[in-house]
Order: sequence, then C-alpha cells, then structure tokens
Amino acid sequence: MITGVSIIVMTVALTQANVAPLAQAHAHNDYLHDRPLFDALAHGFTSVEADVFLVGDQLCVAHEAREIRPDRTLRSLYLDPLRERTKQNNGWVYPGHARFLLLVDLKSAAEPTYLRLHETLAGYRDLVTSFGPEGRKDKAVLVIVSGNRPFELMRSQATRYAGSDGRLADLDSDAPADLVPLISDRWLSHFTWRGEGPMPDAEAQKLEHVVEAAHQKGRLVRFWATPDVRSPSRDAVWRQLLAAGVDLLNTDDLEGLQAFLLAHER
Repeated sequence: MITGVSIIVMTVALTQANVAPLAQAHAHNDYLHDRPLFDALAHGFTSVEADVFLVGDQLCVAHEAREIRPDRTLRSLYLDPLRERTKQNNGWVYPGHARFLLLVDLKSAAEPTYLRLHETLAGYRDLVTSFGPEGRKDKAVLVIVSGNRPFELMRSQATRYAGSDGRLADLDSDAPADLVPLISDRWLSHFTWRGEGPMPDAEAQKLEHVVEAAHQKGRLVRFWATPDVRSPSRDAVWRQLLAAGVDLLNTDDLEGLQAFLLAHER
C-alpha cells in the first residue's frame, strides 16, 4: 500500500536527480506552481515563499482567503516534505549545500498567526534553525517571517525558530542579523529602471549602497516586483542585480531563472 509518506519519499527522490542548487534562486508565491516546493527543488531553487492564513489551529497556504483549502497546509506542502528530503541528504536540502530559505508570509493577523507558526516550528527542531539562550543552532532550513511581521514579539522571545524579513528602512537598524537576516522590498518603490537601456548612475549607486549596507550587517538582499516577463529587459535587470551582489532573484518563472543563473554562474 502506498502511503502519504511514501509518495513524499518517491517525489523527493525524483526531484533530486542531477539538479544543481542555485544560491540566488527564490521562488515567489511558490505554492501557485503545480507541485508546490517540488517544482522549485527540481529547478535548483534554494529559497521558496509560502503565504499562510491562520484557520482554527491550522496554517493554510493560499494567496487569498477565498482560495484556502484545508488540505494545503504549511506542514503538508513544505515542512513534512523538507524534513523527509533532509533525512535522505544527511541533514541538508541539497547534498552538501548549507543554505535553504523558507519565507512564510503571514496574511492573517500578525501575532496569533506568528504564535501558531512558532508552535508549529518547535515541532521541527530537527529541520529549522533556532535562536535561543545558547545562541544560533543552524539546521537545514532558515525560516523567515514576512508579510504581517510581529517584530517586537519576535524580538522579545527567548527562543525563536525564525527570523524577520526587513525593509530598506531597516538598513541602519541595530537589530542583529539573527533577528533580521534578510532585507526585502518592492523594486518599483525605490527604483524606476525596468531594464530598458542602461541603469541610471544614481540608481546603480543606490543599489550598490543597499547591498553593501545590508552585507555589512550580515543580511541578505531581495527585491520583489522586478520585471518577470521573459524579455531582454528582464535579463538586464537580473544581470544588474547579480553584478551588484543581490543575494536572491525573485521570480515566478522557475525554468527561466534556472537557465539564466546557469548561464551566468559566478
């Protein structure tokens, strides 16, 4: 008899065949793909994003409340498959590759949704990086809370199983990188360039400053809402982001970003 766990094991095995992990590849709204998580892994992505709503005591994965289905939970779509995969890879999502990010975008009320996430992640201590009185304990997956972030609540916790996503306004924050490991922001809120012609010098300098300031404090950088339709202008933006040292390129086009990164390996 084939069980749910057996299906996960078989899918994990099929997903891992000859896939090179891509450190800069982030799957925006990953759960909208035909096979959430597994499609991203099959294309070498090392960062995925899931939107969640608190429904009763369940964290349901959906883009909007009207799309909520009780069988699509953070556990079933992400945490359980990632745990099974790390068991097969000696504790890593990709063999020998250390970093894998799971961005959890809280769509319902910040504090109750986060507290349920905290309780859930506590049951996956073998999988997720934790932060506590004895310091940081790195595991296969670093969870980062985005969306409705209860920052002060997270700061007050003696033990956490996630960091908080930051914004460009947080570049000068004194919050440690273990609390704010990532700076994410909407590209068009800060830059006008969309890949047509050369990037304006002032914007190129601003981008370099953002990356340098974040990296000096041990934080990664990601922009969302960059051009994502296959075109020379999208490739131009991606090349500029790579050249500036942006850590994660945001896309819904898994195949397109995989091909781009493999062609532009550093």
